[in-house]
Amino acid sequence: MALDETTPPQHLNPLQRFGRDVKQVRLARKLTQKQLGTAAGYSEAYVSRVEAGKLLPRPSIKFAQGCDVAFGTGELFTDLLRRIDDGDHPSWFVPYLNLERKASRILDYSTSLPMGLMQTKDYARAIFCAYHSQEEAEVIEGKVAARLRRREVFERESPPSLWTILHEACLRTVVGSKEVMAGQLEHLLTAAAAPRINLQVMPFSAGAPAASTRPFTVLRFTDAPAVLYTETRVGARMHDSAQTVDAALDDYDLLRANALSLGESTALIETLLKEYRP
Repeated sequence: MALDETTPPQHLNPLQRFGRDVKQVRLARKLTQKQLGTAAGYSEAYVSRVEAGKLLPRPSIKFAQGCDVAFGTGELFTDLLRRIDDGDHPSWFVPYLNLERKASRILDYSTSLPMGLMQTKDYARAIFCAYHSQEEAEVIEGKVAARLRRREVFERESPPSLWTILHEACLRTVVGSKEVMAGQLEHLLTAAAAPRINLQVMPFSAGAPAASTRPFTVLRFTDAPAVLYTETRVGARMHDSAQTVDAALDDYDLLRANALSLGESTALIETLLKEYRP
């Protein structure tokens, strides 16, 4: 649908409504698109596409923050953009998502699929197509884009450190196709080489689990107590009691001790990648 000044608000999608709001406030502040772009650190063409609702998957958080500074609107546009993101996630996942954006350290144990932060576009799409097989393609793409946007936490001024332990099943379960898996494993190798990411593999040869058999994530913060996140088919739970979190951290230490070393983990992924490449 073409966007023009006469289009009723109820007929606009979330990105078009965001763009219209940016334009209305910009005009009220008597700023040109070029002036807003300069203030926010983006080009005039970028601002034009935002206002037309044509920038996909969506404007960046940095642009929204730049609008708030240029307009003097506090965190209005930043919050509007994040609410668009939240709309593509299950409601029960949003509380975790808000905390993930603030975490200083992320400790994750994945047993069957790599955590969302570590997934490629094609891998995430294959998961959503399988799990939401009755949904329209547009809905699936919205969920994929929202998952990829979670990576923006690593673009913060003080990004979090991530330590992830992947059970070998995460690497051997063929999601989508061999080509999709090859891309996913290549992405894991790239991530493992990043300065703030550590990746270990829990091999099948480790035998009986030394700790938890279920996936879990611990979020740590510089100015707040740590939180444990666990997920089930019907929802998720956030645990903030010190006793529960400490028990999860003890489990994580055991998992790290029984997993392959960082170098051995990378070597295993490289070996498996050769099996997936055509």
